[in-house]
Amino acid sequence: KKGIPVMGELELAYRILHTPIVAITGTNGKSTVTSLVGTMMQLAGLKVFVGGNIGTPLIEYALEGEGCEYAVVEVSSFQLDTSHLFSPAVAVLLNISPDHLDRYDSYQAYKASKCRIFQNQGPGQVVILNDGDRALAQLEPGGGASVLRYGLSEGSGRCAYIKDGMIQATFPGKDLFRFHLSESILPGKHNYENIMAAVLVGMALDIPTERMGETLRTFRGLPHRLEFVGRINNVSFVDDSKATNEDAAVKAISSFDHPVVLIAGGRHKGGSYASLLEAAQGRVRQAVFLGEAQGLLAGSFEGKIPFSLADNLSDAVAQAYKAAHEEDVVLLAPACSSFDMFSDYAQRGKIFQETVERLRHG
Repeated sequence: KKGIPVMGELELAYRILHTPIVAITGTNGKSTVTSLVGTMMQLAGLKVFVGGNIGTPLIEYALEGEGCEYAVVEVSSFQLDTSHLFSPAVAVLLNISPDHLDRYDSYQAYKASKCRIFQNQGPGQVVILNDGDRALAQLEPGGGASVLRYGLSEGSGRCAYIKDGMIQATFPGKDLFRFHLSESILPGKHNYENIMAAVLVGMALDIPTERMGETLRTFRGLPHRLEFVGRINNVSFVDDSKATNEDAAVKAISSFDHPVVLIAGGRHKGGSYASLLEAAQGRVRQAVFLGEAQGLLAGSFEGKIPFSLADNLSDAVAQAYKAAHEEDVVLLAPACSSFDMFSDYAQRGKIFQETVERLRHG
């Protein structure tokens, strides 16, 4: 009311910094891609700050006096809500699916928030978009930034795609980049999309193709993101505690060829669980629900897929293991935030892993 500008930490840091910024956002995958791009640039010999919404805040790097050639930052919609002039050298928008509807008035408001990442970009800057994402395929950023699109199949206007079992990427004035999917450790089609986004960042920044390939062959992903925990009597346990929304849980379920016993639930974030049920049909043998959202999840699965209710995570792991058959996957993919029972998704994942270890040792 007094005319005093209100800005968030991201915006303040941007106004202070001289370091070129690579900013990565999306409903899912942004932490993986941020880490993947940062690793790729470091292997190429560049001095890089990696942080933002993952790890160290950008303002901390700014206050320490900079000193890096690039800043690779994960950016959340909440941070973008309080930005005004923010304009990264490279902006990456991975996907947009319903999330945080407990905070935003509508899905369209959430989508508009994500799109703020490129609203101030212009000539000489780059925006990278997932052309296979329904919300992004028809998006036409203005301002004159170069637009690079990618998707799971070859298509008009796509700079990166999958063909002949390889990720293939093109960039004006550069040789075609090829990477065999069989060489990647990361599971699932959603990770193929994440890899393509990272490759296009690398090409935009002239990262040598040898370093990009080396990174893609060795990058193991992030803790609590489809992290293999162990096997007990031929039952696999996988920690995807970072699947804090429905779309992430859907992608996690779809990553496995074997039947899944799903552990889900936590604090509800708005929206329905219709797509989770759809993904679960034919894939999920049984579900175990816990936390504040267990009643909503149970209502969605009622009469369609068997489920049980658990009092806590340890109880859920025990029930899931009991329900699992040989070669099944017990998957923690909550589709909810963790704040009803845990301090964050990492604590939830840690307790899941500790519970599995106790179960393993009897």
